[in-house]
Amino acid sequence: MDVYEALYTTRAMRRVRPDPIPYAVQARILDAAIRAPSGGNAQSWRFMLVDDPVVKGRLGPLYRDSIRQLWATAYHDRLERARQAPDEPAHASMLRVTASAQHLADHFEQVPLFMIGFSRGDQTGGSIFPAVWSAQLAARAEGVGSALTSVLGIFHGAEAMSVLAVPEGKGWTMACCVSFGYPTGRWGVAARRPVREVASRNSWDGDLGMDIPEPLWPGGHGPDGTP
Repeated sequence: MDVYEALYTTRAMRRVRPDPIPYAVQARILDAAIRAPSGGNAQSWRFMLVDDPVVKGRLGPLYRDSIRQLWATAYHDRLERARQAPDEPAHASMLRVTASAQHLADHFEQVPLFMIGFSRGDQTGGSIFPAVWSAQLAARAEGVGSALTSVLGIFHGAEAMSVLAVPEGKGWTMACCVSFGYPTGRWGVAARRPVREVASRNSWDGDLGMDIPEPLWPGGHGPDGTP
């Protein structure tokens, strides 16, 4: 797969089939992940694959309560505004995203595979998240959808780590939980705010010096008009 196709179409795919992911595919995902750069080459990470129905059955209620708390706290005001004017494009997008996230929570136990990332001495995630993204890109190349979330560690990290038998007192923290599965939907380029709204040059409000009104993949042209 072309690298730009992977970069442009690896979006959160939370609606997936229960079909198991072959070990050969899982191996390629994990092996790609550990090739990512690591601060000081410390590789202070650990990746746990979870596919046991019993383990998923214990994590599922914790995950659903984490999502419930997220909607009631950080997302509360945005959701209320979206529900009051659901036809506005930004609000419609917000409601679609939350419905997708809720679907993952409601069907947690049916997701065939999770990868839970743990880090040590890396509170920012600066070392582990490049590896996680590499795993997601590798999954995309294999036709496997993925979605990254951190709510389980935020709201029920201690309980989840106990379920997963993570050693205590060793400095490990749960960085994220990534779902993997063959998607029910189609791949595509996600809509995003224009680059000019989120980027500048040399100062906070500095002129970027270019305009990128449309995605440059597939078949796009550079900001100077060249292919």
